[in-house]
Amino acid sequence: MASITPIDTPPASPAPPKPAKSTGRAGDKIFLGLSQGSGILLLLLMASIAVFLSYRAALAVSKDEGNFFTTFDWNPAGDPPVFGIAVLLFGTVVSSIIAMVIAVPIAVGIALFISHYAPRRLAAPLAYVVDLLAAVPSIIYGIWGALFLVPYLEGLNLWLDQFLGWTYIFEKTEVGVARSLFTVGILLAIMILPIVTSVSREVFLQVPKMNEEAALALGATRWEVIRLSVLPFGRSGVISASMLGLGRALGETMAVATVLSPSFLISMHVLNPGGGTFAQNIAAKFDEANQLGRDALIASGLVLFVLTLLVNGAARLIIARRKEYSGANA
Repeated sequence: MASITPIDTPPASPAPPKPAKSTGRAGDKIFLGLSQGSGILLLLLMASIAVFLSYRAALAVSKDEGNFFTTFDWNPAGDPPVFGIAVLLFGTVVSSIIAMVIAVPIAVGIALFISHYAPRRLAAPLAYVVDLLAAVPSIIYGIWGALFLVPYLEGLNLWLDQFLGWTYIFEKTEVGVARSLFTVGILLAIMILPIVTSVSREVFLQVPKMNEEAALALGATRWEVIRLSVLPFGRSGVISASMLGLGRALGETMAVATVLSPSFLISMHVLNPGGGTFAQNIAAKFDEANQLGRDALIASGLVLFVLTLLVNGAARLIIARRKEYSGANA
């Protein structure tokens, strides 16, 4: 009978190390408390602002003899007091839309050039210059717009009226300098351009290199790589960047107040002088307003506050759909 050779059993693997217990150091506890306290403080601050605006807005709306949402007038000091946000909402939305239509395509083009076309020696300085534009104070943009942009846009307005006046929107029916919602839209486009460009550039730089190299290996041209690999990957990031720029455009104050010729008339002719926005109206009328007038301005500020929160909240939701765009979501 053949003997059976025992099989050597492998030695048992060592047990995995136990996780280290928290030392409970005082520094960790202090840092945790400060972090939680900062978050709670921010929520309390936002809630207090909302409560204050809502309270003062309720006082004003209760004394308004017109319809706060549809009245085309702003006279809180009248007898009876009448004021409404229809013109301000129209001007704010129209000027922001003009800014987005102009800025977003240009910003995406600049971001693509910096991230995929420009040589490294040129890309870094160009990115620095674009980021530097975001640090320029808004009053500087306003002064430049009033002294340079307004006079030199008159020729463009006449050209648009001549060739695109049939669209009704670009028909110029009033004589005057170019202190219009169209001018404000161009100025806002310049101001939000660095925001949209910077965020879009960072998104495009996160495109996996393997995707681009695979497309190139299959014979795709540079534009086909951009169209098939880069743009689909960065679509959500570009949308969120655009909405962040829109939030800046909605709340811009001094630049708009310096350029715009305010009036309480709604006109689809964007080249005509006149118009108004929430921020511009608050900045122009706050000092001379009585108590009811200030409450009315605060009520319009509440509408702008809610509108801005909705825009930024929507941008945050879009960013959350693609967690790789934000380290905070990881």
